[in-house]
Amino acid sequence: MARFQSEGIEIAYEVYGSGKPIILVHGFASNGTINWVDTGWVQTLNEAGYAPVVIDNRGHGKSEKLYDPELYPARVMARDVAGLIKHLHYDRTFGPVPIMGYSMGARICAFVAMQNPHLVSSAVFGGLGINMIHGLGGSEEIVQGLLAPSLSEVNSSTGRMFRIFAEHTKSDLRALAACMLSSRDPISAEALSTIAAPVLVAVGDIDTIGGSAEELAQILPAGEALVLEGRDHMRATGDKKFKTGVVEFWRG
Repeated sequence: MARFQSEGIEIAYEVYGSGKPIILVHGFASNGTINWVDTGWVQTLNEAGYAPVVIDNRGHGKSEKLYDPELYPARVMARDVAGLIKHLHYDRTFGPVPIMGYSMGARICAFVAMQNPHLVSSAVFGGLGINMIHGLGGSEEIVQGLLAPSLSEVNSSTGRMFRIFAEHTKSDLRALAACMLSSRDPISAEALSTIAAPVLVAVGDIDTIGGSAEELAQILPAGEALVLEGRDHMRATGDKKFKTGVVEFWRG
């Protein structure tokens, strides 16, 4: 993967194909390849005429690993995404560009849209609905699960789920634990209501982590909801309806 320096931190990214760029921001404990390539998103977007740009968030994938929780708030990681857009000169070549994030990536994209509205033409918040505002418990269990000596010593179901996924992605467990301690930046409804760009909120109807897509879409001035039937948080990422809905949203 290519790399650039974001506030002194090495961030990895990859550009796939040619055409109008779309920035893709993965979720917690994942990376750009697993979230977007392995699920078929890059191929889908290439076939629709786009050139997706996949970023590895700080502490994830091939980007630099950090162990200070103060370096992981979503509002800070959003500066990496904005920095990538500027590093690739998309702001000069294309003007504002579409961005899409899943779960933690959706929260990051929300901050990109709030902090740098001139860089964002539209956004997709995948896997994170009204709980972007309400939040979700379980952070302590996740951190404990990540830092446990082995999976066999993780007792909570939430901790086990994230530990298994982190081991599957071959992630740095200490870096993820630091990220979890601060990445869930609170966002108010008032702050989200300042996002003028069109936003599609896509969440599974049985996703208890993300919460209601409709409720969040109603708060956004140009929000639209896409409910993925029968999908929970983990199984919605590569959903066919999700992909079709996103392509139609951007074409519109």
